[in-house]
Amino acid sequence: MMSILGWILFGLIVGALAKLVMPGRDPGGIVVTTLLGIVGALVGGFAGRLLGLDQYGESAGYIMATLGAIVILFAYRQFATHA
Repeated sequence: MMSILGWILFGLIVGALAKLVMPGRDPGGIVVTTLLGIVGALVGGFAGRLLGLDQYGESAGYIMATLGAIVILFAYRQFATHA
């Protein structure tokens, strides 16, 4: 249970970092951006472990989580502006 709460907290931080890397107006505001950051962190972290790039607590996990959040945020922006 604590692991899930840790990923959610980590996702909030990664979502804020993704927002800093990709400035601009988001169609959903800061709450949606933060939720997308959580999803991106989970997806990126899972992908990094699946590919064998990182273990729990390594810096590669943080990088993959941040990249995942940026990709999810970018995809959301593309979808929301063209829908």
